[in-house]
Amino acid sequence: MHLDIRNYYEVLLMEILRDEGLMEELPEEYLADLCCVTLNQLPVRYIRHLVDTYFFENYQELHMMKTEIYDALEKSRQFLKANLQKRLKEEAEMAAAQQI
Repeated sequence: MHLDIRNYYEVLLMEILRDEGLMEELPEEYLADLCCVTLNQLPVRYIRHLVDTYFFENYQELHMMKTEIYDALEKSRQFLKANLQKRLKEEAEMAAAQQI
């Protein structure tokens, strides 16, 4: 049996990333991390049929959900950037220590 159940926040996040051209621009590994970190900050809203969701959707609710996604996306970018900088610093320190 195959059930077609999705997290609507995931659908909206992918739409936002596509609309901003990030799906083609960002490396796949970074994009996967960005999506996971972003989605972990958001509530879950399961849907069965995307068409039904579009039909019954309230504009204010959709706007609120997208705002939540943009906020979470910005926090995720900052988090990943900070972790990358930390990792690069640690690697540089290890390389310097090995040269001594």
